[in-house]
Amino acid sequence: MYTVFSTFDVPNEKADEVINIYKNRSRSVDKADGFVDFLLLQNDKRAGELTVQLLFDSKDAYLKWVRSEEFKKIHDLEKKYPDQELAAVIPTVKQYKVVAK
Repeated sequence: MYTVFSTFDVPNEKADEVINIYKNRSRSVDKADGFVDFLLLQNDKRAGELTVQLLFDSKDAYLKWVRSEEFKKIHDLEKKYPDQELAAVIPTVKQYKVVAK
């Protein structure tokens, strides 16, 4: 298993807007080979700190997703989001091999 965390900060007053975007996401990653799970996490003390967690069955499956046209299409849409403050947010990405469960 392989998991990826993308953490980003948005203004606290925009956190609900971003959460709603993810609740209504395209779900195209869900159809990717090797995809296992998606979670959106919100920091309990800092509402504007959000983390996307993706879980794949392998690093190769994740890399295949990242190199896909669908991935590029989704991330191009993010750059064109009307709220330029949100469109400019750059996440911190960390990748992990799952070594125990």
